[in-house]
Amino acid sequence: MERATILLVDDDPISMELLDGILGETYRCLKAMGGEEALGVVGGEELPDLVLLDVNLPDMDGFELCRRIKGDDRYAAVPIIFVTATGSAENEVHGFNLGAVDFLTKPFSAAVVRARVKTHLRLKAQTEMLERMAWLDGLTSLPNRRRFDAALELEGRRAYRERLPLAVLFIDVDSFKAYNDHYGHGAGDECLRKVADALQGAVCRPADLVARYGGEEFAVLMPNTDREGALEVAERMREGVERICIRHDFSGDHPMVTVSIGAVAAVPGGMEEVAALVDQADQALYQAKGEGKNRVCGAG
Repeated sequence: MERATILLVDDDPISMELLDGILGETYRCLKAMGGEEALGVVGGEELPDLVLLDVNLPDMDGFELCRRIKGDDRYAAVPIIFVTATGSAENEVHGFNLGAVDFLTKPFSAAVVRARVKTHLRLKAQTEMLERMAWLDGLTSLPNRRRFDAALELEGRRAYRERLPLAVLFIDVDSFKAYNDHYGHGAGDECLRKVADALQGAVCRPADLVARYGGEEFAVLMPNTDREGALEVAERMREGVERICIRHDFSGDHPMVTVSIGAVAAVPGGMEEVAALVDQADQALYQAKGEGKNRVCGAG
């Protein structure tokens, strides 16, 4: 099992080495001597599983650092344990109100540090498991519509804030009702699972989200992707479904199961325009259906 990663934030080298000695054999420990350095670590390639944060830092108040971490949706779920020499009730209340999960008071006991870190890592893992279950489609194991909608809002705000393009694909399995009616619902379920696997296999980046939107419809969200990139991925998905060769003698259009895809990409000028991307992708999908199915159409 991969070791959990803990970020130690403290400007006192002795305290830092003490915590590293207590936790280093069990966990992977990253270190930051100040608030700005800590933000760089948190926003880097490897998000820590837990942060041990000293209240007093040279460049930024520990409470301010906590507020900034918890204020960003990308990092808000990372548990923060404050380390302090004062242990005042006022500081603890303030820290908990900012989103911290616990406090450790210096000088600390090694056994207490290990126990509290272990407890909060376990609680985080349990919470993540429950969230995954709530946000997964039971048939295909893809993210469900609830997860897609949440990701659309999050990535939409980021695209608007950073002036980056955001792409949405809407995908529909062609003539799926006829497939279900003639081959049965068991075969229909297996067909959807195979299509889901083919769609997921066509994306390369961890940030790209393939979701089951409902019934035989799927949706894809791709941050920092322009229209050309969206159409390229959509065509890769269409070809991927063709390649799995699920026979469909009752389609009326094609001898195998196929998909139609509507694609759109834009730099949103606000959350209203983010919501409009979904409608535009749906309209492009409708166009693909009208032009003969088994094709990709781009909006705009």
